[in-house]
Amino acid sequence: MQAPTKPPQDGQIDTPLLGRSTGDRCTTSVLTRLASLLHRMRRMHDVLRIQREPVEALILDTDQAPRSLHRRLATFNHMRLTPRRDALDWEARIKGEYALRLLEGRFVEVERRQVRARAEQAPRDPDAFVSWFEGLEQNGPGQHDPLFEWLARDATREEMTWFLQQEMAGEAGFEDLLALTQIKLPTQVKLELARNYWDEMGQGHPSGMHGPMLERLGRELGIVADDNAVWESLALANLMVALAANRHYAYQSIGALGVIELTAPGRAVAVSDGLKRLGVSGEARRYFALHATLDLKHSATWNREVLRPLVAQEPSVATAIAEGALLRLQAGARCFDRYRRVLGVSSSSPAVAESRDLS
Repeated sequence: MQAPTKPPQDGQIDTPLLGRSTGDRCTTSVLTRLASLLHRMRRMHDVLRIQREPVEALILDTDQAPRSLHRRLATFNHMRLTPRRDALDWEARIKGEYALRLLEGRFVEVERRQVRARAEQAPRDPDAFVSWFEGLEQNGPGQHDPLFEWLARDATREEMTWFLQQEMAGEAGFEDLLALTQIKLPTQVKLELARNYWDEMGQGHPSGMHGPMLERLGRELGIVADDNAVWESLALANLMVALAANRHYAYQSIGALGVIELTAPGRAVAVSDGLKRLGVSGEARRYFALHATLDLKHSATWNREVLRPLVAQEPSVATAIAEGALLRLQAGARCFDRYRRVLGVSSSSPAVAESRDLS
């Protein structure tokens, strides 16, 4: 008696009569490829089920609405930036990109409206603009947040691990953002971004590459990719990719990347101190120890070789660069506020305010 045939799995085609001869095996191979294509198209269809709510509501309303938005954009960014071996479904992907890029653009435009007034106050004289930009280290959104003093002095290993899990979820890959941003920029600017990129790549040495350094820290702390990232972390990564991947936001990307170099050292020192206090190995905490010093140099050269010549050549770009810096700082401040609420850290001091649930 013949055994009952199992129903086909999702993304598979039931072919009980195939594979009985050499000629049929060719047909099986074709059908397998078609099944794979159908499965990928179903995945893209899932990504495209976009809520028909105003984008302002998706971003600013409940926690679930922005969480849905930014998980979709995070999936989209992974799909569009990951190399592929074939182009079988290129038409479906382009059609899918259209809807998601509209959603991405509307998200960015909502963010831009929130910083536009301050960005328009940035001076257009090159030296005055650089001075204004450097002032963001003190007066920019989210600067010197009490979260970081608390991480340095009081956070437990579990709390530090949760924080770093969120930070890694918001990490879009600085070297990739640099590579996307530098396209068709003036020579002096392009060269500075290239030098910065080379440092990110460990100057050609795998052990010195910054991305793998962060991964080593994650491995020592047992951090794994999962669904526990808060939407604010995903929004930060989605914002950075949107600015770098769209040429109409190229100057905003320059401002956003530059302000990371400007403001990261102080936070990196605090995290490195906290990791050392918790007994994390020097090799694992090397990423933050390095950025505590290297970004000081990067910031100075960025301001001199990128910001000043761009504003000198075309003063009108000052507003867009300022906008990008404020966008990045605003997104970071939103993360810090959420982290403090989850971790029970007071907004005015590093003291712990309440019990925490990190599950």
